[in-house]
Amino acid sequence: MARIFDDATRRNIAELCAAFTRLAPADAVATLKHAAVAIALTEADDGNGTAFLLTRRSASLRSHSAQWALPGGRCDAGETQVEAALRELHEELGLALDAGDVLGMLDDYPTRSGYLITPVVVWAGTRAAITPNPDEVASVHRIGLDAIETDDAFSFVSIPESTRRVIRFRLGGQQIHAPTAALIYQFREVLAGRTTRVADLEQPVFAWK
Repeated sequence: MARIFDDATRRNIAELCAAFTRLAPADAVATLKHAAVAIALTEADDGNGTAFLLTRRSASLRSHSAQWALPGGRCDAGETQVEAALRELHEELGLALDAGDVLGMLDDYPTRSGYLITPVVVWAGTRAAITPNPDEVASVHRIGLDAIETDDAFSFVSIPESTRRVIRFRLGGQQIHAPTAALIYQFREVLAGRTTRVADLEQPVFAWK
């Protein structure tokens, strides 16, 4: 069932995020570069429900080109994860939000490529048109929350290169992998009132660089 896009839903998700206790990063990840992404909530394409914004990265980018991703990037020097997520959201999609739009933060996810990603949940609303930056974003999509709450939205597979399970998010006829799939999966669990850790979920080998 679609979650109505209204203030009641905003308050409900804010309460669920507040009830979630972030896991403190382990000492072993101290050398990782900090990054942040935005789980930006807005109205679904058909006006029926709440959605989050998912992008397809530009094919011209040097790293992870053409991959599915949440808006975000590396934290600048002296910048908090929240500040980085909001800045990247503005740079990539033209959405100007502030700290008052932040609903909460999820667990940090360490990547094989050397980053520690912090997901920041924000309420984007409908105040501004989405204007993708073509240098960074090939396309932007509104994914209804009902799409991530179905029983078969996520799957887990084994690979010979790791003892950890690879997570996949099924979107149409495509499979989206970690880190993006892991972050979306934890958000799905938070929406259900569950505390599910995802740092041990694996990325496919092609994303290790």
